[in-house]
Amino acid sequence: MPRTLAPVFSLLLATAILLVGNGMLGTLIPIRAGLEGFETTTVGIIGSVYFAGFLLGCLATPHVVHRAGHIRSFATFCGLASAAPLIHALSSDPVIWALMRILTGFCFAGLYMVIESWLNEQSSNETRGRFFSAYVIVNLSALTVGQALLNAADPAGFVLFAVCSILTSIALVPIAMTTSVQPMPIQSTRIDIKALYALSPVGVVGSFVVGLANAPFWTLAPLYASESGLDTAGISIFMAAAIIGGAAAQWPIGRLSDRMDRRRVILAVSLGAALGEVALVAAGMSGSVPAVMAAGFFFGIFGLTLYSVVVAHMNDHGQSESFVAISGGMLIVFSIGSIIGPTAASAGVSTFGIASIFVVTAAVHLGFAAYTFYRIVYTPALTEEQRVDFVAVPVAQVQPLPTELDPRAGEDTAQDATVEPQGTTTA
Repeated sequence: MPRTLAPVFSLLLATAILLVGNGMLGTLIPIRAGLEGFETTTVGIIGSVYFAGFLLGCLATPHVVHRAGHIRSFATFCGLASAAPLIHALSSDPVIWALMRILTGFCFAGLYMVIESWLNEQSSNETRGRFFSAYVIVNLSALTVGQALLNAADPAGFVLFAVCSILTSIALVPIAMTTSVQPMPIQSTRIDIKALYALSPVGVVGSFVVGLANAPFWTLAPLYASESGLDTAGISIFMAAAIIGGAAAQWPIGRLSDRMDRRRVILAVSLGAALGEVALVAAGMSGSVPAVMAAGFFFGIFGLTLYSVVVAHMNDHGQSESFVAISGGMLIVFSIGSIIGPTAASAGVSTFGIASIFVVTAAVHLGFAAYTFYRIVYTPALTEEQRVDFVAVPVAQVQPLPTELDPRAGEDTAQDATVEPQGTTTA
């Protein structure tokens, strides 16, 4: 295994460094915003615009890389992304923070896409699965380390923002020094959301729901944890517990979904996520720190695994289509939900309290569960032969699926494809 990964070690190292910094920054922003006295709705808007920047970055990166190449594009994105945390530390203006979050989202979309296209170029059908597994492990490990680093200094000071900036800058070194041949330019893919919905309504709606429900967690859960009595160390453990819960449950839930109608697993996981959100509300009201931690872990088991099962279900229905076009469309739908979610969830906080964000997201998951049940009743399930194998995907805040590296992509990653309906609406 180490010898297999040797050609992409520098790429995986850069990914790890970036995700430690970005995972740390994603939690630090709402903590510091609370210390600065920002309204919860303002924090929600700041979280929403990050995803808007990320979506813009996904659309623009192929053109940037085509013009400048992978290494220069990566250097540009790193330079801009490393400046943003420092500006957060120097200013307490919410407008400036929102602009910096847009910039950060834009840059990290570009950074992830450059690395993923490079990893995909270095892989073959025989090694892609091992590369993808290593990539997922790096994602989960780096996010957990990023939460732990929050305890390195006072979030009210300059140091943590400086660490985020330093990590982003250092991530350029492995890429700049790599001896790997630069890959071909990233291919733009034509995406038809209406056609994707025709392939699988549950897949498209589920992708939107995950963005709508999970983005408020990443954006506002640190504020919830703080108001529940947790200090910075407690908040970092709370967020790490959710990540670990999602990581631990991906394979068991995914393998279960391989053995039955995947929509039944989606239904159960959606209900589990709603139950986890209800548990978060109850734990917050109880004031019990262990209860808050346990509720975070429980939510992670279901809330952070739903996307993987939804993606697998979508790919069950799109085996004859371009995988890149499907996953790219899913990413766009996810991003749209993520843009709406934090602002919508924070709207009632001033009246009902911070725990109300989980009431909103629980309602979203329950609504999706009801929709999935409707689809189960009125549309037939796929046969076992029609289902593809489950593949776990990262649970990072803004990187739900590497669109090219997933081993299911096979050889279609080089195609400039469009997705067409199969003629009849499926599940």
